[in-house]
Amino acid sequence: MSRLKQNRIIDSAIDSIASITKSQCSLSETDVKVVDEAVTRLQSLKRKKGKTNEQIRQEINAVVFLIIKLFAIKGLDETEMPNQ
Repeated sequence: MSRLKQNRIIDSAIDSIASITKSQCSLSETDVKVVDEAVTRLQSLKRKKGKTNEQIRQEINAVVFLIIKLFAIKGLDETEMPNQ
């Protein structure tokens, strides 16, 4: 995938995740921190050049885990989070 296309996808994900805090006024402080961490990971991924596909996949997995955690899907343990 080209770098430009990858950046567009990451930008779209950042916008979508950041919109959670704008549209949900009932988020707890912990929820806001989780959203901020997901956005920060994506922004870091966008800035880093030369990452392997495996490194990109691991970061995306971590972001997905954070979003799942945000929506409080039961049965997830924080120790299961990749690259913590």
